[in-house]
Amino acid sequence: MTSRYEFIDAEYANPSVVVGDRSPAIVQMCAWLGVSRSGFYEWKSRPESATARRRDELKAWVKHFFDVSDGTYGYRRIHTDLVEQGVPAGPELVRSVMRELGLEPCQPRPWRVGLTERDGQAHHVPDLVQRDFTASAPGEKLVGDITYVETWEGWIYLATVIDCYSRAVIGWAIGEDYKTPLIEKAIGMAARNHRLAEGAIFHSDRGSNYMSRQFADTLRHLRLRQSTGRTGVCWDNALAESFFAALKNERVHRTEYPTREHARRDIIKYIELWYNPRRRHSAIGNKSPVQVHTEYLKSQLSA
Repeated sequence: MTSRYEFIDAEYANPSVVVGDRSPAIVQMCAWLGVSRSGFYEWKSRPESATARRRDELKAWVKHFFDVSDGTYGYRRIHTDLVEQGVPAGPELVRSVMRELGLEPCQPRPWRVGLTERDGQAHHVPDLVQRDFTASAPGEKLVGDITYVETWEGWIYLATVIDCYSRAVIGWAIGEDYKTPLIEKAIGMAARNHRLAEGAIFHSDRGSNYMSRQFADTLRHLRLRQSTGRTGVCWDNALAESFFAALKNERVHRTEYPTREHARRDIIKYIELWYNPRRRHSAIGNKSPVQVHTEYLKSQLSA
């Protein structure tokens, strides 16, 4: 019976269907559905049920976490947020509520080949990663890559260094070209701000800048072992590609950049205020990179 009353009430709220409290349409709908008009008004005057109140509260929480993610989170990540907040709700209920609210996370564009060029170095560089992007501790295995972002003033290029253990972007550099000095700035930032294991692996694609003698010398100076995938095989550096896909899907493709400086600040904000400290990753238990790194440090202190 309640479902029939809810249907009538929904139609009643539609001004194109009924006008006024005692519209003939209410009488007709009650007759069509086999309920009395007095029963409908009695139901309508009752206090809101506890179930309805809980669902309304859940809607508010779901909308909050969706907005906090800037419209990027699907139901699984929002469900994890709810669990941490102590809000009881199963994943399928969260999915149902998101559909009801019309909340759809932004979708990635088709993948395009990036900036990989022919090898710029004659000597052989082995693949020490073999598509295994896991690590037993922070600073043991790193991946790097470059992407480009369009602005009204022209292109800018972003070089990143990602820690395989926490998935954190621990080094980055932004400039107007993608030559070797840009990637040296990124790996230099990672070495300054994070404790890298001696003999740690740095893995990249076979772009000419990464294969240059100059960059090989930089890695030797930092006591890092160089690793590279095969030419033109994006899966050999999938972790680095994954970050760029997230950045562009969640931020760059939804924003217009009038200036290079505007783009630079927006990208830094995304990395330092969202991706590292707050964005959840399914590969690390739906936790953020900072959370994973902090938990590791605590485990070492208690060991």
